[in-house]
Amino acid sequence: MAEGRIKKLTDKGFGFIDTGRGADMFFHMSNLEGVRFDDLREGQQVSYNPGRGPKGERAENVRPI
Repeated sequence: MAEGRIKKLTDKGFGFIDTGRGADMFFHMSNLEGVRFDDLREGQQVSYNPGRGPKGERAENVRPI
């Protein structure tokens, strides 16, 4: 599993993770595990599995650390 910090959350149910490698990773609320989207905060540390969606790379199995 990779780790990063939530960089941005939107009111549309998705956000972006700062991976520390210069590129942000998209995630959708349907890819969360053990947490509700409304309970996430920007700057929060999370773990995730890199995956691929119809529009490119995305984070899957996102969970707070």
